[in-house]
Order: sequence, then C-alpha cells, then structure tokens
Amino acid sequence: MFNLSFRNRISIYYLISSAAITLAVFFVIFQVVSTSAMSDINEDLHIEVQRHQQDVSQLSDTRRLIKPNEWNESEHTEILINPIFVQIHDADGRFMEKSPNLKNKRLKLFPVSEEDIFHDRFLGTVHIRQTQTPLFNQGKKVGYAIIAMSTETPHLVIENLKWVLYIAFPVVLVVLFLMTRFLAGRSIKPVLNIINTTSRITNNNFDERIELPRNKDELYVLSEAINSLLDRIENAIAREKQFTSDASHELRTPLAVIKGTLEVLIRKPRNINEYEEKIAYCIHEVNRMNTLVEQLLLLARFESQKKGIKIQEVALDELILESLQRFSGDIETNKLSIDFAFEERHYVQSDAWLAGIIIENVLSNAVKYSNPAGTIRIELSHEDKLVKCTISDSGIGIPAKELNRVYEQFYRSNAAEHPEIKGTGLGLSLVKRLCDLLSIGIEIKSEIDKGTSVILTFTQQ
Repeated sequence: MFNLSFRNRISIYYLISSAAITLAVFFVIFQVVSTSAMSDINEDLHIEVQRHQQDVSQLSDTRRLIKPNEWNESEHTEILINPIFVQIHDADGRFMEKSPNLKNKRLKLFPVSEEDIFHDRFLGTVHIRQTQTPLFNQGKKVGYAIIAMSTETPHLVIENLKWVLYIAFPVVLVVLFLMTRFLAGRSIKPVLNIINTTSRITNNNFDERIELPRNKDELYVLSEAINSLLDRIENAIAREKQFTSDASHELRTPLAVIKGTLEVLIRKPRNINEYEEKIAYCIHEVNRMNTLVEQLLLLARFESQKKGIKIQEVALDELILESLQRFSGDIETNKLSIDFAFEERHYVQSDAWLAGIIIENVLSNAVKYSNPAGTIRIELSHEDKLVKCTISDSGIGIPAKELNRVYEQFYRSNAAEHPEIKGTGLGLSLVKRLCDLLSIGIEIKSEIDKGTSVILTFTQQ
C-alpha cells in the first residue's frame, strides 16, 4: 500500500468507500425485493383464509368444511400454475380432506399457538408458504384449514437477484476502480505538470513558471503559491549575485590602495609621521569599505522586502534632529549653518528605523556636497494628509541631464571634477529603494553651483 502511486492510492481509498456504499445499497435492494415478493404471497394467503372462513360460516352441514365443488377449481387441481394447497382438519386436529393437487402429500398441522403464522416449507421439492386458521360456524370452532401457496416464482426471482448482485458487485468495483484511476490521473495532471516544471528549474534557469490550471481550485492555489515562491527565490538569487558583483567590483579598488600603501610603507624605514599618515589613510579606506559593505547589505536586504516593516506613528522632526546630531562633527568642520526650526510636532506613519536611514543618507549628501560655510535648510510642511520634508543645500549641484541617473548604484555625478569628495554612489540608490518600500514620495531638484533640494513626502495618517 505504501509503495503505490498517489493516483492508485486515491483509487483504492475511493474504491473502499464505494464498496461499502454499494454493498449497503445491494443489501437494501435484496431485502426490499425479498420482502415485497413474500408480502404478495402473504396477502394472497390472507385472502384465501378469509374466503374459506366465510364459506365455512355459511355452511348448514359441517360434516364437510368446504363448499361443494371446491376441489374442482383449477387452483386446487393444478400444481404448475398458481396452485393453492388446502388441507382440512376437524376441531380435534384430525385430518379430514385435502385439495387434489396435494396428491399423496400432506401439509403439517402446527400447534394451535402458531395459528395465523406463516411457515416456509418444502412440499416435495416445491417451495411453499403455509398458514393455518381455525374455522368457525355459528360461533363454534368446527375445524382447521391449512392453506399453502407455491413460492417457487418468488424464490426464483430472489435467487436470480442474489446471483446478479454477487456477480455485479465485483464488476462494479472493478469498473469503479478503473474509472476512479482514470479520473484521478486527469485530476492530478496539474501536479505532474508542477513536478515536471520544478524538475527543469536550475540555478541558471529560474525563469520557468508553472502553468496555472483552468479551474481555480486547490491546485490553482498551490501553483500560484509555488510560482510566488519561485519569484522570491529568483529575486533572492539575483540580489545575491548583484551583491557579490557589486562588492567584488567596489572593494577591489580600496583593497588595492591599502595593499599598495602598505607595500610602499615597508620598503624602507620611515619616520613616525609618515607611518601615522599612511596608517591613517589605510584606516580611512577601511572605514570607506565598511560604509560600502553596510550599504550593499542594506540594498540586498530591502530590495522587494516588505516583511518585518513596522508602520507606526513617527515624530519626523525628532528623526531629523537625531541625524543632525550624528553629523555635528562634519558640520562644525565645514562651518555649515543649519536652518531648521519648527513650531509644532510633525508626525507621520512610517517605519522609524528605515525612515531614519532615509533622512540620514539625504543629510549625509547635503553635508558632503555643501560648500564650506554654506547653509543646509530643512523645511517641514503639511499638505492635506501629507507631510513634506525638504532638505536643501547650497553645494555644487547636479547637472539636469544627470538627475535621472542619481538613483543608479555606484553612480556619482561629477566625481572626476571633485575628487576630494569621497563616496560610494549607493546612498541615493538605497534611499530610493526604501522610499518605494515605505511608499514615500521622493523628488530631487538641483542646479549647478546653486545646490540641491530633496523633497520627501510622508503619509501623516
């Protein structure tokens, strides 16, 4: 049983239940036919009993307990065609006479307590059903009548029905098994399609998808769920490949710089200042790599990832103040002015941690690309059920033709013209991805040598 195919198991389980139901139906049919056939015989015997009782009650001479010419009727002389066997006994149970069709046989007289009870017996080789009844004349019991009828025809019908049911039962089961197996095979065809499709999927071939069944049943839901799972796996593999590619590409340069610096450093003895200068440079590059790896990991983690997001009421002004606190050192070094004042609290519906990453990256760019002694302006405003956060700097700006590329990974505008400004080109790519994830609107406006404004639109409630 455990080695059977799924289709055969379904067929056998269905066959067992169908066999039980079919057996019950056949049993009911047999009982109904048997009862119906015998009830007709019982009714006929009851009619004959009433007729004989009525005839005896009208007799003036009770020496014979039958009316004249009774035995001349065909039903008492024939055996093969609807015979009725009658046997008469006196009040003491002694045999008096019988119908001619009994010939040399007699019917059995049962005790008085078994009057009006039907008995199935054999008359020679013939099946009969008999009953007996007392006969009364003018209120006085004058004898007994035993009346019997042949049940050969009902017995033949019942016997034939029994054999028909015996033969039909296994035939029905075989037919049911074959039909169920065929229908089960048709029903699990989508499952076979799922197996064949998934077996063709490899690490280099993740574009295959399961064809959805026509009927939107459980198999349709299963196919959709597997396709959705394949989409997630494909996205995860793509993110892994992208992360590996990006990391290997971007880490190659700083690692080469660090290696080259250290090789130069050990070629000959140096003074303390040279050692400190080169080590500080290497530390700077290591920090840059740390930042790069963190941003790459964030990009890989939050791409098409909506699970784990905790939307709640967030004080946007507090997030901005916390981010400004982190950049206080750079702000003081570059002598930047911060224009940020608000008269009321601004609450939005978002994920506090992810929204903080967005604000921090935007402020990081504003601090990084602002001219020394410049001004960073932060504005918060209400518009219907939206809160707009505008962060503007007075820095080098972005050419208009390059604004549509600022969200690309590792893209840095005018990087060659401003080598003193270090970066990875991942900040705005991460910001855009998180904004899409949190349904935050983002718009960038910029002019060369005038500055850049980043407008973030949050949902208030």
